Amino acid sequence: MKRKKMDDAEIKFRGIDALNKILGPTDALRFLALLHRDPTDYVEISRSLYEGQSIDEIFARAAARQARRA
Repeated sequence: MKRKKMDDAEIKFRGIDALNKILGPTDALRFLALLHRDPTDYVEISRSLYEGQSIDEIFARAAARQARRA
């Protein structure tokens, strides 16, 4: 079964919910404030997150995660 595409409001809701679950409400709010306060180099963040991984490994992990959600 194919999952429906989320609209912007649902993405925001789920993102904040995930932050609250993982970081707790105080640190989630702090994280969001940091995003707005400091300039962020998303390319550098991506490089550090995926360093040493092939594109095939990244996509395989994403596909497995998507399959678990379906």
